Amino acid sequence: MTDGHGDDIYHYKQIKSNFSSNVCHQTNHDGLKQYLYEHMDSIRAYPEPEPYSLEQKVADYYGITPESVCVTNGATEAIYLIAQAYRESHSFIKMPTFSEYADACRLHAHQVHPIYDLNRLPEKPVLIWLCNPNNPTGEVCDINQLKQLIENYPQHLFILDQSYEAFTLKRIIGVKEALSCPNVLQLHSMTKQFAVPGLRIGYATGHPLLVGKLRKCRMPWSVNALAIAAGKYLLGHAQEYQPDIQALLREKDRVAEALRRTGGMEVWDSDTHYMLVQLRSGRAAALKEFLATRYGILIRDASNFEGLDERFFRIAIQTSTENNQLIDRIKEWIYTC
Repeated sequence: MTDGHGDDIYHYKQIKSNFSSNVCHQTNHDGLKQYLYEHMDSIRAYPEPEPYSLEQKVADYYGITPESVCVTNGATEAIYLIAQAYRESHSFIKMPTFSEYADACRLHAHQVHPIYDLNRLPEKPVLIWLCNPNNPTGEVCDINQLKQLIENYPQHLFILDQSYEAFTLKRIIGVKEALSCPNVLQLHSMTKQFAVPGLRIGYATGHPLLVGKLRKCRMPWSVNALAIAAGKYLLGHAQEYQPDIQALLREKDRVAEALRRTGGMEVWDSDTHYMLVQLRSGRAAALKEFLATRYGILIRDASNFEGLDERFFRIAIQTSTENNQLIDRIKEWIYTC
């Protein structure tokens, strides 16, 4: 789904507040900008055909071997590499969720099976795709139940997309912990963790035999020189980018309660900084257009997530001032449109 993703800000001319992508847009990038300016001459030469130097940095960051890391052009490339490496498999995808899992699988001739209950898995070997925390619901799986599933089904490959792992207080399976499981691949997004969606930096971690299969499918030069430089800088300054999760989640809860009090929508419980909202009446697309064209506020029309309908939208928490403006404008739409 190349059209209809969250951050379609390019369709609009004057967006002032962007709630449509699950990124904290108030992140300060002054240090990164200066660093990239100093490394701008890197664009005069080809980058490494394989981003081994950044993979080493990721490995050092977690205290693992670089053979357990595959750096990609955003976490999305990793999704497509997995689908390619396991071409013509059966893929079971926990819905509703990010559409690229199904799109990548169908591109590589998988038989795609939507599932809504992880307690009802097949016995034959399959791929299980799970976004954790999930996009768009913000739900985090119980870590003990997930570990039990992985142990009970050693014949399955579990792909755990942990792109939003930095934005929850719930326990999730750690990178080192997952390496002991030969049937788990984890996806990680520097795009989300460090708020750099334009640079496209992600990586997969897992047992070296699993990661090796992805590396064989990765095309040369898929990660550009500035992205490699940025990745090294960000990992070296990771502490500076740690969000105040408790404050972020308190603000999320405040906004959720304010939206519920309007009486015009239901807000799904979320374990992270974004939330899924269902209008009681009206279309999310109409609300999105109203907010974007009249007030420069962009939300995510979530109607194209499989399992959802035209009443759903998703928002990611921004500053309290922006959040209050969003609440007020949604109220205006509900009461006047």
